Amino acid sequence: MDVLEKIMENSNVKPTAMRLLVLQYLLNKNVAVSLTNIEDYFDNSDRTTLYRTLKTFVENRIAHQIDDGTGVTKYALCEEHCNCEIDTDLHLHFHCNNCNETICLTEHKIPHISLPEGYVAENVNLVVKGVCDKCSGQ
Repeated sequence: MDVLEKIMENSNVKPTAMRLLVLQYLLNKNVAVSLTNIEDYFDNSDRTTLYRTLKTFVENRIAHQIDDGTGVTKYALCEEHCNCEIDTDLHLHFHCNNCNETICLTEHKIPHISLPEGYVAENVNLVVKGVCDKCSGQ
């Protein structure tokens, strides 16, 4: 069994041809991508099929959604053994104002935030905006 099928099996996702192709695409990216990016890459594919594939990946914790403030949802693969739990798995994202790329900084976890009594967190998203290492020349 190859890596792609193992990822899907571990998440109880049926490995269809399109799911395997999209997963391979995401594995080859080191930045978060939008549905439009994926649609442009798979120019003969149906947008609805691609959206459903991404939705399946998010629901089964293969990928996560990122709201980087651009108004366009981005997607990136989750780390191995990620459960997308607020207290343990969420990490920082960096959006470059120059090249417009959004990068997962998985080694920088979002710390636990204590909310007032009665408040229940359902999602946490922390995006730092600035200039990435490629654009800054460092």
